[in-house]
Amino acid sequence: MTVSECVLDGGVRVVSDRMEQVESVSIGIWVNAGARNEEASNNGVSHLLEHMAFKGTEGRSSLEIATEIENVGGHLNAYTSRETTVYYATVLKEDIDLALDIISDIVLNSTFDEDELDRERGVVLQEIGQANDTPDDIVFDLFQETAYPDQPLGRPILGTAEIVGAMPRQTLVDYIGAQYGGDRMVLAAAGNLDPDDLVKRAEKAFAEVNASHAPPPAAGCYRGGDLRDTRDLEQAHLVMGFEGIGFTDDDYYPLAVLSTALGGGMSSRLFQEIRENRGLVYSIYTFSSAFTDGGIFGLYAGTGEEQLAELVDAVSDELRRVADDPMEDEELARSRAQIKAGVLMSLESTSSRAERLARHLTIYDRVIPVSEMAERIDAVSAEDIRRVARRLLSSAPTVTAMGPVGGLVDYETVKARLAG
Repeated sequence: MTVSECVLDGGVRVVSDRMEQVESVSIGIWVNAGARNEEASNNGVSHLLEHMAFKGTEGRSSLEIATEIENVGGHLNAYTSRETTVYYATVLKEDIDLALDIISDIVLNSTFDEDELDRERGVVLQEIGQANDTPDDIVFDLFQETAYPDQPLGRPILGTAEIVGAMPRQTLVDYIGAQYGGDRMVLAAAGNLDPDDLVKRAEKAFAEVNASHAPPPAAGCYRGGDLRDTRDLEQAHLVMGFEGIGFTDDDYYPLAVLSTALGGGMSSRLFQEIRENRGLVYSIYTFSSAFTDGGIFGLYAGTGEEQLAELVDAVSDELRRVADDPMEDEELARSRAQIKAGVLMSLESTSSRAERLARHLTIYDRVIPVSEMAERIDAVSAEDIRRVARRLLSSAPTVTAMGPVGGLVDYETVKARLAG
């Protein structure tokens, strides 16, 4: 990799990775503001703002934004997470100037036209409705809310229909004015580009960006708990989890290896025992969501009501086993290899490289070399896995279920099963 970094006068950090062997470039703005930066009264503003960025600027209509990027065969998109909002494009190398111009325009010069806002509120309300009609999506929002009750990390990224449907234009204006400062922005690009030329053009595009003046978000406080939503569905959707581990924690890589071994693929313990040996589920997997100051670890499974009790018992057995018994060398090597392969394969994508650059700079204030990441993964031992598993199980579990959940044992029984 050929990584270049600098900081513009307005505070925007610019980072690029030159890939001469490709014909394209991915470029975007990563704003260090997401759902956890919101108040209860404006929950969903980050996501609505992401939508509105495409609806017109001082110099472009919404149609012109779409046609200009598509006229050159490019792709323009955005997404909102709990800690970040991202606007990015992928274009051929000769069109990087256009991509940068459009991205800076929609981030810095959006007008938030009232008519467009009225229409887009409706679009977002449809998105919220669709999510509510998708149990294997909404159960994760319930899980997050139960793990982090009454705080920003527990609120849905999309917001609620009541708040979004009534959100005035001024709320978006105030939020972007407070949060979208140069000190909270990373401009990241990867592909066939000239790093020095990128910096010159970025200096011009972001010459008048201001600093943010909103305080950092409150620290998350994991609590855990139990929530069950009885619905007339064919399947019961179950998510169980524990307090996880943040990006900068020394146990970040051991948890990644543990998660892969436990539920990261067809050879994982949960897949083999719960699906292949017992036939209790069609889908089961683990996930680890890291934040800057903590995280959450969990597993998802979909099953029938009559299988719920056996499912909880079997999952609890596997969780305790990974905490009690040393992992065999072959399984440990396989899990480490899966993670390293994922990292290396992602380097073949310009968009994945740009994402990696921005995330590293935002979280660690430096881009971690791939060789260093590989060393950290290889250094994970069987004892590290046991220690991290015990650390997970020492926290209060979070249990959320949706559908026909009458067969699910009570919360105290779940806790007892996990404790052995």
